Amino acid sequence: MSKVEDFLTQEEEEAVVAAICAAEKETSGEIRVHIERTTSKNPFDRATEVFHDLGMDATELKNGVLIYLAVDDHQFVICGDKGINDVVPNDFWDCTKDAMAAQFRAGNFKQGLIDGVLRAGDQLKKYFPYQDGDTNELSNEISKG
Repeated sequence: MSKVEDFLTQEEEEAVVAAICAAEKETSGEIRVHIERTTSKNPFDRATEVFHDLGMDATELKNGVLIYLAVDDHQFVICGDKGINDVVPNDFWDCTKDAMAAQFRAGNFKQGLIDGVLRAGDQLKKYFPYQDGDTNELSNEISKG
């Protein structure tokens, strides 16, 4: 699979976006998914770059989360903003990464992303619960590079 556009079908993308919408109903956090074919950089460094390019560091509470995938490299990263990193334990995302990796190894990419998004939302609501008047600060659409 070489084209990032072919990684998920339209229906699979819609299911991931629906999971983002559902997860964000429980938290003031913002969740994005970014998929690209490959990167010549360290995956975490590239995820951080994409995080900033998408304006995820501009949320009011600094509580954005990016799930970044480099498809051909078989790499993914979960990247949280400063507001999250300041309050969560160091192993905060480990169970989410493990659940996603298990689905990815089985070839269940849509389900891996959905599981990651829903788990991220579940984790975020502990520290950043949904508040009345909360607005969706970032697009829920999957970005591609």
